[in-house]
Amino acid sequence: MNGVGDMSEAMPWVLLRGLTRERRHWGTFPQTFAAALPGAPVIALDLPGNGALHLEPSPWLVEAMARHCRRQLQGLGVPPPYRVLAMSLGAMVATSWAASHPEEISAAVLINTSMRPFSPFHHRLRQRNYAWLLRLMLMHPSDHDREQAVLRLTSGAPQRHPGVVDAWAAYRRECPVTRSNAWRQLVAAALWSTPRKRPAVPLLLLTSAADGLVDTRCSWRLAQHWQCAIATHPWAGHDLPLDDGPWVAAQVRDWLARASGGVPCEQVAPYSPPANRAPGPHL
Repeated sequence: MNGVGDMSEAMPWVLLRGLTRERRHWGTFPQTFAAALPGAPVIALDLPGNGALHLEPSPWLVEAMARHCRRQLQGLGVPPPYRVLAMSLGAMVATSWAASHPEEISAAVLINTSMRPFSPFHHRLRQRNYAWLLRLMLMHPSDHDREQAVLRLTSGAPQRHPGVVDAWAAYRRECPVTRSNAWRQLVAAALWSTPRKRPAVPLLLLTSAADGLVDTRCSWRLAQHWQCAIATHPWAGHDLPLDDGPWVAAQVRDWLARASGGVPCEQVAPYSPPANRAPGPHL
């Protein structure tokens, strides 16, 4: 397994977003992350069918998404190895990438992801969201209303993000994700099954206790099965980098520092079931 503590500070970090989201949805997080980890280039990629690639068909397979990311970096002239920080569907892509080409990935940070066969479907997508997602697919709300609903679903403190809905609605108008591509990505995420053997790279899992989309137990089950490090945010929603980007950056920085200091990076705490929903921050 690659050693976290041996990595060069100049090794690039690759950021991958989730279902139907694009690199602009990271907001100011890349800058926050780069400030916490100085010297490391931060490169945010779009998955096919999203963002600058919205005219391309989304692959039906997570493995094909990983191959596309590798080609993008080759086209940019950025050689491996890489460190990857990814969330949700992007974390599945990162895991597939690390499993098939571990020599290219020196570390992976996976945020609020869920994977077969470790978690049941009703944990991977909370049951209370089924009707909402069906209405969203069958109806045609305005861009603003749609993104307002997405913010409520993915943030543990929507009131902390004024202006985000307008920005997201603008992204949707400029680079619309087709219904076909959204469906392809959803199917790819639902059907992909990660290898039972953990990828041979250092892994850190980050999860949100108040994730309204994916049950936090999905990340805990992965951590227990893979015996890798995990940290839980007490109040953030599914979009953890949006809700508390500095916390994410600090967790990664401290994880790397512990490894550089010779402290084993593969530590997992006993699972403690979170409350149904942790309270949001005091504003």
